Amino acid sequence: MKFYNFKGERVFTPGPVEIPDRIREVLGRQIIHHRTKEFTDAFLETRELFKKILNNSSDNFVFFASSGTGSMEASVQNFFSPGDKVVAVVGGKFGERWAELGKKWGLEVIELRVEWGKSVDPERVEEIVKKENIKGVLVQMSESSTGAYHDVKALGEITKERDTLLVVDAITALGVYNFNPDEWGIDVVVGGSQKAFMLPPGLSMLWFSEKAKERLNDRAYYFSVKSELKKQVEGQTAFTPAISLILGLRESLKILNEVGMENVEKKYERMARGTREALKELGCKIFPENPVISLTAVLPPQGIDADRLRKVMLEMGVRVAGGQGKLKGKIFRISHMGMDLLDMVHVLSAVELALKELGSKVELGKGVGTYLEVISS
Repeated sequence: MKFYNFKGERVFTPGPVEIPDRIREVLGRQIIHHRTKEFTDAFLETRELFKKILNNSSDNFVFFASSGTGSMEASVQNFFSPGDKVVAVVGGKFGERWAELGKKWGLEVIELRVEWGKSVDPERVEEIVKKENIKGVLVQMSESSTGAYHDVKALGEITKERDTLLVVDAITALGVYNFNPDEWGIDVVVGGSQKAFMLPPGLSMLWFSEKAKERLNDRAYYFSVKSELKKQVEGQTAFTPAISLILGLRESLKILNEVGMENVEKKYERMARGTREALKELGCKIFPENPVISLTAVLPPQGIDADRLRKVMLEMGVRVAGGQGKLKGKIFRISHMGMDLLDMVHVLSAVELALKELGSKVELGKGVGTYLEVISS
């Protein structure tokens, strides 16, 4: 069957995600100058709104004009020194990035390797921390390359009473989960604009605890947390900021706070659960053992190539992500970030049609029906 698409594509990838009209309207406005009271007022308001997302009143956070990787690098540069021993949980593409960044900046990195699709066992982390003088544990909360969840709350229980910083890449978790870094024992949190904040790429966030603040150094230049914090608490930045993205972030944070992060998390949990049950009805398997709610990583039915499936879906105007690294061609990934409940009906319909086109024996409407049953229960 030939699919003809006249309306362009819809994006169901785990970053960038679709941008709501309310945020697009802000991004499309004429630029303002950053060394003005107008920008300062907007920036300070954005900071106050961001605190609510983290259930935290601390000013210990900065925004960088970078992708999320910039704040990952800033975490390594600003809170650790050459020779410091750290544990990097390597269970996917982005866990590998923690290890690479640590080595790049002279840290002694112990790679705790986890099978892709599995979650790290906190007891393995505790064993290393007890034996070695570990200055930091670097981990993803949401390993988006595999869809696996790492239990950062359990890891926080291990590190909070020690001289060990828990550094969490929450790039596909912030804006999805009802975050509470103080309560969970997290010391550094990294976020990015193009995920659940529903913005274009180019803005990252870095929050840190009082414990981490005591470890701040002066190793970085552009990514200096000390320099940026001094300016940002006054409503300015050390270097030229991503002005439009900051204004867009203000609108995004307003949306999230209007709904409330408890309700946001419940929505994503419902959406993820419904999507997974629907995909199982279509003969697919959910790849990770303990999946996150921000996306679903899927093994297609036996004999169906994941990338061929994605290509057929794209002909219908539906773009989903493929596997990365060793998972290329084996899985496909559907983002829930920035989506509403009925958006999943659209992508699941495309999955059903694509599977049928590729010769899989599917009962059309079965997956969609299952999804609607789950989210309505």
